[in-house]
Amino acid sequence: MANSNKKKLAAAQQKELLNVLKNRFEKNRQRHEGLDWAKVQARLEANEGKLWSLDEMENTGGEPDVVGFDKKTGEYIFYDCAAESPAGRRSICYDQAALDSRKEHKPKNSAMAMAAAMGIELLTEEQYRELQQSGKFDTKTSSWIATPPSIRKLGGALFADYRYGTVFVYHNGAESYYAARGFRGSLRI
Repeated sequence: MANSNKKKLAAAQQKELLNVLKNRFEKNRQRHEGLDWAKVQARLEANEGKLWSLDEMENTGGEPDVVGFDKKTGEYIFYDCAAESPAGRRSICYDQAALDSRKEHKPKNSAMAMAAAMGIELLTEEQYRELQQSGKFDTKTSSWIATPPSIRKLGGALFADYRYGTVFVYHNGAESYYAARGFRGSLRI
């Protein structure tokens, strides 16, 4: 387990994570056609804090993988690519305000707080739909997604899933939580 105070992995952990990421990268070429693992690895090794964030994504069941490259910034883009919403991030409400509003039966955490602690961001609706282009995700679960302030201000939050061959985006009270709902994150390196 990474030392969260320093947000740096030990050499052995770093090597193990890089092997996991490389194997996933090679098995899922359709997610990142035209990208070279050696360049991704060099970027990862130069950004230890981001490597720590990827390890957190991995440890909570996210199965992070490269899904793109931003030519303007030179950053590789990682998303959680687990088939279902990451198991280590379920049964949580949307944000701290939602958590604070619950008087009883409070979840242990919120999606926004967990993402911030991990150094990642929740997928936006656009990113979620983009992810679904490379496979079928959340066919049995659902994932909180970044919610526009106008909706959040009224007490709601958005989540998405994939059913009946279609990506659905829904709303719920931000304070709600379910055993089958977590969140997917993104990280730019």
